[in-house]
Amino acid sequence: MSLPALSPVSGREGPQQAVPALGRPPGGPVPAPVQRRTVELPPAHTALICVALPALAISTDQGQLTGHGLEGFYRAGRRVLSRLHVRVAGREPVAVQARMVSADSARFVATVRLPTDGGPDPEVIVERIRYADGTERITLHSAVGRHLRLPLEVSLGTDLAEVGMVASGRAGPELPASVHDSGMRWSSATGHCVVTANPPPEDALASAGLLRWEVNLPPGAARSVELRVRPDGAGPIRSVGHGTTRSVAGARAVGDDPRVQPFLHRSVEDLQALLLRDSACPTDMYPAAGAPWRCGLAPAEALVAARMALPLGTRIAAGTLRTLARSQLGGPGPRSGMIPGPLRDAGPHLPPGCTGTEATLLFPVLLAEAWRWGLPAQEVEDLLPTAEKCLEWLRASVGDGAFLSDAQPGGLARCEVQAYAHRAALLGADLLDAHGRTDTAGLRQWAARLRARFREEFWVEDRAGGRPAAARLADGRPVPQLTAGAAHLLDTGLLGAGAMAPGLLDKVQTEQLARLLGGPTMDSGWGLRSLGTKEVAYNPFGHRGGAVRVQETAVAVAGLAAAGYEKEATSLLRGVLAAAESFGHRLPEMYAGEQRTEGGSPLPHPAACRPAATAAAAGVFLLVALAGIRPDAPTGTVTLRPVRSAPLGELGLTGLSIAGGPFSVRVSRLGLAMVEEAADGLQLGV
Repeated sequence: MSLPALSPVSGREGPQQAVPALGRPPGGPVPAPVQRRTVELPPAHTALICVALPALAISTDQGQLTGHGLEGFYRAGRRVLSRLHVRVAGREPVAVQARMVSADSARFVATVRLPTDGGPDPEVIVERIRYADGTERITLHSAVGRHLRLPLEVSLGTDLAEVGMVASGRAGPELPASVHDSGMRWSSATGHCVVTANPPPEDALASAGLLRWEVNLPPGAARSVELRVRPDGAGPIRSVGHGTTRSVAGARAVGDDPRVQPFLHRSVEDLQALLLRDSACPTDMYPAAGAPWRCGLAPAEALVAARMALPLGTRIAAGTLRTLARSQLGGPGPRSGMIPGPLRDAGPHLPPGCTGTEATLLFPVLLAEAWRWGLPAQEVEDLLPTAEKCLEWLRASVGDGAFLSDAQPGGLARCEVQAYAHRAALLGADLLDAHGRTDTAGLRQWAARLRARFREEFWVEDRAGGRPAAARLADGRPVPQLTAGAAHLLDTGLLGAGAMAPGLLDKVQTEQLARLLGGPTMDSGWGLRSLGTKEVAYNPFGHRGGAVRVQETAVAVAGLAAAGYEKEATSLLRGVLAAAESFGHRLPEMYAGEQRTEGGSPLPHPAACRPAATAAAAGVFLLVALAGIRPDAPTGTVTLRPVRSAPLGELGLTGLSIAGGPFSVRVSRLGLAMVEEAADGLQLGV
């Protein structure tokens, strides 16, 4: 989890800040744990968060919006309504159930017992459907056999506060309301909000922000009131992801395991709900990092999510690439060619790292793999110059050395950054060769040099068989902690004809890493811990110090499966699927790495984004990894390398996309894969 600056409207992150962003780191001495400033975020793990960016609705399970904490309707980084409190017949309804209906809506049910001698049974059911776009429908259902006439009161209020002020507890008092048309209006120097009601209220009291109706309920009948919250009284909000519905909403999973369909369905829904448009080119969409804290562009996370979502089509990848291409740094200097990004905490044993390095290395990888999945030739050509500049930055930064170090003087070399750089060099050279670019031999030669040096200098020998170091200091000493960053060593990237690129580890080292990732110090039973339990400063809630991060668990599952370590991959896969079920199939970006016990459930992290783009896209990535789909659209082929042990039994995936056409595959209980639908001309590779 990074700690970006507030940027809710533009959707772009700045340098690391000690404030939340709502609307968008045995051989030789071990460095002392790094001390950091504490970021105080209000807990959000119990909140129901409806998302249709740039709009949000955040609620507790009580249904009432009281103006406390994070509650309210949000639009483009501002809380447009903080209080929406319902009373029926002068009474507070008793909340009985709250649940998410879809990514952008939640349903709340409460009951009212009237002051009669009717006994303990409720006589009125109050149903509220709340949408991220600012719509709320309140329905009263009669459960008795007599006519009822009930006063319905809705109390409204807002502070029109910027989200950073809300998150830090400094939102300020409510603003005075005025009666406006069929509802209420609030204004400040920085914003406006209008709430309209249908049917119009019979009474409106501006001083209390109160709307009132007399509701006639015949026996067994229902009556509804609909409220619409708008920042300026304009029309309904149209979520950015709506335009992608036709291309990705058809993705479905069926099979022996009943969890796979709701898991994929919610993953796709959440990913769509997090899409934003680039203000410089509104036709280009990219995934925001997550809600409620990071509803803006986080370059590295956007590229990771777009890459994992390639089986749904290349539109999200193309929009993300074009958006980030416009931010690439030019001119002279060591940063020329970089995709800028903020600093990110790297855990208790390393200093913060620059996500711009990750983004710059991920850019050519995403372009190369999107090309394999069927990104149109002209779009690839248009983005090639940016990818070339990313790779030029890589070569210039490495110079005559082998490792890519942090930018600061004397910077250390991180394990996962070497994996990113090696993959970028090989996939980038492959992409440039195929498009007639020259001077790719230097990239391949450097990648070979890095492999040789990494296997010697990044491997820490011990009695248990050794491990990859988390980092290598400038003086050559390793930072020997075992972290989930090592999983990226297994993510080598896709080349042509279904082949994976070579990795940084040799066969013996890969086998040892698989054993470590599948062992009890790293596999929590709910997924992969970000730091092993035997390491100093292990904390099951540490987002890079022991918590389970879904993105890295998915990377580990796919990498282990591709390398043939199906037992370890299966254990991690089943763990994250069980966690997803516990979270209602909406995975947070992370959760506690406590060991799984019989009948237990994973502990939520109170500061985790949920939904999060990388976690949502990981749902797609995990299921596609089971089928082993490896496309090569430029040659018109697709290769299938399914997990032969079929850990979830029979599995069918439909509504995917390769080469711009629909693609469906089925994996049998024997681990045999069969293509059931494919674009014209697409052939099954060997």
